Formats: sequence, structure tokens, C-alpha cells
Amino acid sequence: MKKIAILGSTGSIGTQTLEVARENGDLQITALAAGNNIELLEKQIREFHPGLVAVWKEEKAKELKDRVKDLDVKVVCGMDGLLEVATEPSSEILVTAIVGMIGIRPTIAAMKAGKDIALANKETLVTAGHIIIPLAKECNVQILPVDSEHSAIFQCLNGEHRSQLKKILLTASGGPFRGKKKEELKHVQVEDALKHPNWSMGRKITIDSATLVNKGLEMMEARWLFGVEPKDIQIVVQPKSIIHSMVEFVDGAVIAQLGTPDMKLPIQYALYYPDRKYLPGDRLDFWSLNQITFEKPDMENFLGLKLAFDAAAAGGSMPTVYNAANERAVAKFLDRKIGFLDIPEIISECMAAHKVVEAPTVEQILQTEAATYDMIESRW
Repeated sequence: MKKIAILGSTGSIGTQTLEVARENGDLQITALAAGNNIELLEKQIREFHPGLVAVWKEEKAKELKDRVKDLDVKVVCGMDGLLEVATEPSSEILVTAIVGMIGIRPTIAAMKAGKDIALANKETLVTAGHIIIPLAKECNVQILPVDSEHSAIFQCLNGEHRSQLKKILLTASGGPFRGKKKEELKHVQVEDALKHPNWSMGRKITIDSATLVNKGLEMMEARWLFGVEPKDIQIVVQPKSIIHSMVEFVDGAVIAQLGTPDMKLPIQYALYYPDRKYLPGDRLDFWSLNQITFEKPDMENFLGLKLAFDAAAAGGSMPTVYNAANERAVAKFLDRKIGFLDIPEIISECMAAHKVVEAPTVEQILQTEAATYDMIESRW
């Protein structure tokens, strides 16, 4: 029985990871970490019986302790709590399903403790890929992508020589506003941006999909995961989300991974790799599908994607600024404090004001994040 720990167990990826565990019955949950959803976390504890649970805020941890005082479970809090979950001695693999750069330190700690990483926290590689990838090799641990696009690329490359890879074709749905112009995007409301046409995701990632920032983050993540340059990553809009991504080899052959839009597939693939197991759910019906269409991404009306390539080209600490500025801007949009088009504007201004730090340390990455937050709070 494989033993796993989960950071972000009450979020979209975390809950679906637990669904996979429930359906298969041969995954033991040793530790969980969550933010503020204490009610759901208590239900997860009572069903899966982890020995260790972390909650971000101390007062929420106290509340949870009281709720589960009849159970044999240790409740911890804060960053120290996340690190304890990440390094829980009996776990073999850590699912990093929390959002933001908060995932960097626990991921590093888990790798140093010999844990494989089921990576759903793209910010870790976006901002610290130059640290994470060499460390994984040094610690002899695997980084198994959970994002559907990166899992697709990983599957397409399975058994192939990486040196023969020519190009990554990273697919995008185009989000809920595909085809719209800036003038039409001026009055977008939060409710509109949260209506993704294909995927069920957390609020922040759903907004990122609407701005195409999510695809920019995925591009930077793919760069580190698969050892390619941004110029060798082509974004392809595929509105039905049937092709999850493709790879092109030096001989011109293109291999694609297709499937219904179900996040449990890449989650399960990462947890059981290199084995495949039966997964309940819909299957592709090519007769009813009829056709698959492709489009170029619109980088004029959706500047978030263009800015991602600019950040990747600048390198160093610039992807951290891109990520941090977007994170805070999205939070302000969700709180209805700024408009939809203000998100890329804030990212652009923060990037323009930043002086790049080459090969930043974790401390410098976190300092850059804080400085970006401070700039946003002082201006918007």
C-alpha cells in the first residue's frame, strides 16, 4: 500500500486526490495540510485517518484540535506544520496541491527527506525551477506532474529520448472569453470569469485561465520540467480540451495525449506511475466528437500570456514578480477592488519596476515576492 501526504487537501486537486484514494482503496493517507476549511478537513480526517494534520492559522488549528479530540491525530500549524507534513517519515510521495510560493519550502524539505513529488503547485517551478530540478537529481527523487498539460507531455515523452525532442505544443482551452477583444473585456465581472467552459478548478486558477496567465505559468513550468527553452514551447488553443498537450520530435513526428477533461486521470497517473489503473468515468467517443479545432493564442487582447514569455526571457527573479503580481492582482479582482483588465496592467508595471536578480536563492525569491506585494498595496 503506497503512503501519501497531501498539501492542500481541501482544494480542488486535494479533494480529487482523496477521491482517487477512495476509489482505489490501496493508498494510505499519512498526513494532510489545509488552509481554512476546517469543516471539510475534519471530514477528511475521520474518513482517511491521517496521523498528522497541518492548518495554516494557529486559531484554526486549535479549533480543529477540539473537533477531533476523540481521534489519534496530531494537529500542527503554520510553515513549521507544512514542513512537518512534507517530511512525515512514513510517506513515500507528497502531493503539492497548495496555491502559491508557499509551496517552495515544503517541496524542498520533502525532496531532501527522499519523497517523490506529485507536483500540482506550478509556482514552485515557475519561481524556483533552477533550485528544484537540480535538487531532485541530487536527492534521486521523481517530480511527477499533476497538471493535465504537463502530465500529457510527460506521458508523450515516456520511453522517448529527451535529446530528440524538438518542440512542446502546450494546449489551452482559451478560457471563457476566447475571441473577445479588450473593449469587451472592460466590464467583465467576477462571476463571468469563474465560468470555465471545460474544467472545474479553484477560483484563483479559474481566473488565471480566463486571463491566459495560467498558460504563461504552465509554459514556465514546462521549461523546467522538460529542459527546454521558452522559444521551443508553442501555445496551441484547442477549445474542447480533448488534446491535453503534444510533443514534436526532430523527425517531425507529433505525439499527443487525448482524453476527457478529468483531473483525476493525471492525479492517478502521478500516484501510480509507472503503472496505469482503471479509472471510472466518461471515455472519448470520436464519432460524436466529430472534429477538433485549433487556433493561435491571442496575445494582443490577453497580455498576461505575452508577459509570461517576457518574464521567462528575462529570467532570474522576474518570473517571481510575474507570479506574485498576478497572485495579488487576482485576489483584488476576486474582492472586486480592481477590474479584469487591471490584472495584466498590474503585472506589467511590477515587471517594469523590477531589477532582475540572477539565480535567486529561496530567501531572495521570497523577498522579491514581498517587495512585489508591497508595491501593489501602495499603488492599487
